[in-house]
Amino acid sequence: MITGSEALWLSLIAEGVDTVFGYPGGQIMPVYDSLCDYQDKVRHILVRHEQGAIHAAQGYARVGGNPGVVIVTSGPGATNVITGVHDAMTDSTPVVVITGQVSSAALGTDAFQEADVIGLTGPISKWNYQIRTADEVAWAVARAFYIARTGRPGPVVLDFTKDAQVGLTDFKFEKCNFIRSYVPDPKIPDQALHKAVALLNAAERPFLVFGQGILLGHAEKELEAFLRKGDIPCGSTLLGLSSLPSDFPLYRGMIGMHGNIAPNMMTNACDVLIAVGMRFDDRVTGTVATYARQAKVIHIDIDPSEIGKIIPVEAGIRGDAKKVLALLTEKMEERKHPEWNAGFDRCDSVEKEVVIDPEVHPASGMLRMGEVVDRVVRATGNKAVVVTDVGQNQMMGARYSRFSEPRSFISSGGLGTMGFGLPAAIGAKIAEPGRTVCLFVGDGGIQMTMQEFGTIMQDQIGVKVVLLNNNWLGNVRQWQEMFFGQRYSQTRMLNPDYAMIARAYGIRCVTVERREELDAALEAMFEDDAPFILDVHVLEEGMVMPMVPPGKGINQIMITESEWYRQ
Repeated sequence: MITGSEALWLSLIAEGVDTVFGYPGGQIMPVYDSLCDYQDKVRHILVRHEQGAIHAAQGYARVGGNPGVVIVTSGPGATNVITGVHDAMTDSTPVVVITGQVSSAALGTDAFQEADVIGLTGPISKWNYQIRTADEVAWAVARAFYIARTGRPGPVVLDFTKDAQVGLTDFKFEKCNFIRSYVPDPKIPDQALHKAVALLNAAERPFLVFGQGILLGHAEKELEAFLRKGDIPCGSTLLGLSSLPSDFPLYRGMIGMHGNIAPNMMTNACDVLIAVGMRFDDRVTGTVATYARQAKVIHIDIDPSEIGKIIPVEAGIRGDAKKVLALLTEKMEERKHPEWNAGFDRCDSVEKEVVIDPEVHPASGMLRMGEVVDRVVRATGNKAVVVTDVGQNQMMGARYSRFSEPRSFISSGGLGTMGFGLPAAIGAKIAEPGRTVCLFVGDGGIQMTMQEFGTIMQDQIGVKVVLLNNNWLGNVRQWQEMFFGQRYSQTRMLNPDYAMIARAYGIRCVTVERREELDAALEAMFEDDAPFILDVHVLEEGMVMPMVPPGKGINQIMITESEWYRQ
């Protein structure tokens, strides 16, 4: 007979867990006491705030592919992870969150640090469960991991009462591989498959949009084979980035509000649109009323609720992307579309001349965000794991990074959580210690979770932090300039001396204010695997372009603040 707390650690170990992110407190103390006996098998990362724990677990899961695990106490400990649970749900990230809870007898009494974790997380988690007896621990953990990692991945929350932690159980662990009425790997419907093949074989102007479902389904090679056989050009959503190498010949770039011109224009010019592992987010579609209305749409997704939810489809295929793409590649005809593929080369030329070259190779003036991103990523040989926070740093990181390996771009997509970047980078580095992890973050986002420099200090986690410092909440400032008559309400930032903060945490920091200082700073940053902060002072009035303004169609693209793209 062992305690529920011991059963938790044994269950986690049985699921292959070797790292957890957490913060102790009153109602989870029995679990932390038991941890003393398992520290040779499980590494615990002590964060400085529970939000840091959940975002670190997300970064860990997104890079490594295994569920991230979070352990926090009740009340404020639990409520501090709520944002991250929602973020993980929106971005299909597998995490298992274990929260302490008051004893069963005290539930509903407003006891000290009691919170209704089940009620709070029900709408924003894939599954949640309150463990009230020690006998439930092994069953609940096995079920949690099965749900979190299968089908469309997502967060699972286990609320662990104090009496269940100290109670005794005759421990036996059995992995879960079946739940009645839950079908994570459905049979691919033949009728929809045949309809899709017919559409592909008749297409003259096919175009494919892929999302994170490619990475989650490990379908990168199947995607390449499908595109090559059909000679189909493609574009990526924000979270789909790195599914294909950046130099893949049929890859036209990122789609959406700040995406590349060519894939956005091709979306509204194709005759067949294939969407794989993406959900037609509004930042991808622009106004839905004009999105790909000329095209017959094939939508492939593991989650049936996404098919036809926003964009009407001609053929909806519920299934694992890896399997569906393999079947379509086998059954469709080999095709060539040279004129269609070359027909939007002018888009690339205009974007390079008007947007990219001035951003990456400015003739004079202050450093620009895109320039810094380009230089940093090139210094890694395009092999870095790129993590971003949210805002202009996110869009510049997405636009000007290049990728040669999958699972190399980590960002908060659907929820857009500022403060995500630093802890997510910590988790990414722990998941893949042999890879270079570069975080691009703004001066607004870094101050939301800056306390996690303490986590970096304590565990010497070699994250390379590139602070794009412009003294503004840059993305909000851009919108205020473009759409609110330059009324800059509460977006100007008075920033601290980041070098002094870095020194307090024992992290090396170099401040760069001039272009000629950047090469030496990059050399210093990458000379070893130690943590490093590069505080780069960039152009304050920098703008992320191109841009599809809110309320416009995906082919209505501003290439400067006053100029629209004309095909």
